[in-house]
Amino acid sequence: MMTEPISLGQAQALDASDPFAETRGEFELPQGIIYLDGNSLGPLQAATRRRVEKTLTHQWGEGLIRSWNTHDWIDMPAKVGAKLARLIGAEPGTVVVCDSISVNLFKLIAVAVGKRPGRKIVLSEKGNFPTDLYVARGLVDMLGDGYELRTVEASALADAIGENVAVVLLTEVNYRTAHRHDMAEVTRLAHAAGALTIWDLAHSAGAFPVDVAACNADFAVGCGYKYLNGGPGAPAFVYVAPRHLDGLKQPIAGWLGHAAPFAFDDDYSPAASIDAMRTGTPPILSLAALDASLDIFLRVDMAALRRKADQLFDVFVSNVEAFCPQLRLLSPREPERRGTQASFAFHEGYAAMQALIARGIIGDFRSPDIMRFGFAPLYLSHVDVWNAAQALRDILDTGSWDNPAYKVLAKVV
Repeated sequence: MMTEPISLGQAQALDASDPFAETRGEFELPQGIIYLDGNSLGPLQAATRRRVEKTLTHQWGEGLIRSWNTHDWIDMPAKVGAKLARLIGAEPGTVVVCDSISVNLFKLIAVAVGKRPGRKIVLSEKGNFPTDLYVARGLVDMLGDGYELRTVEASALADAIGENVAVVLLTEVNYRTAHRHDMAEVTRLAHAAGALTIWDLAHSAGAFPVDVAACNADFAVGCGYKYLNGGPGAPAFVYVAPRHLDGLKQPIAGWLGHAAPFAFDDDYSPAASIDAMRTGTPPILSLAALDASLDIFLRVDMAALRRKADQLFDVFVSNVEAFCPQLRLLSPREPERRGTQASFAFHEGYAAMQALIARGIIGDFRSPDIMRFGFAPLYLSHVDVWNAAQALRDILDTGSWDNPAYKVLAKVV
């Protein structure tokens, strides 16, 4: 049900009591830009810039190879993992930062199916993020022997978790619609059927409170470059519940996952900790950026951050629905059922988004017709999203989106 549009005065009143007004100044956003794409790539923080410059000039430039020891580069994956553990409700020593989501998913799916011998189904939902499905399908094809990836509609998941399912692989927040799964309930259903769970937290970590331990999740992955603002291509993280750490052995066995990497043994012996999920040499510059970007979350009340995200959603959506009837809301209205973005369907969504970007309002587009708007409370104001809604209204009212230049697809969309 549509609600009355929130007025500019109401948006200004919300900004007057905004608990995150000060954090906005810590981000180096270009003047005149309203950035609604932090759910795809978070912006740069001044502290991150300083940290990367220090790592470049002092640690690498002056310390050279000595910095693996003098600046503890070798343990950065675990150090940054410990910061992330606080954000996702993970137990100490269960999160490490390494590789990408895709690589970490391959490792975890292999570990999970190995723990459920005789079960051959990896279950996911139709419309899950493509890389998750590609990786799962690639692994089951490699395994052969009757293994399969089975996808069903989200509404049919509960009934599909049967005795042949080894692992349920889901993204907590759908990247297209922002629909949010009930992690605790799905995990309960999976465990009742004897299956394990792997959760992709790409649109969860840093967006709202997450508690993998309380939900009894088995495994999780997530990226560092969306709501966590770690920079383009920032390394991913991987979580393994304590009960699965004993004897943990994943298929991409690399030297830094070895129990004694600098013994240089010919035979592989996995580390007796979350370090067993590591493979190759960590990307120190990227890790330094992510490490610095996470510090802001150490002083953030995630429940308060979520409350502001919901307010931003309400300001934006109430105005779009009131004044842009051409658009259809795809995201759930109930806060507990969604992430922190609003998705609208529009038959010329790509062109309309390009018209918005030309005005300095940056959101993004997902095929076939979805306009996405991410609400990151650390740097967005309520007036920002109110202004964005008015600009969208004007673009649709005037038809300014109907410009051939706005319909030329870029390489990255």
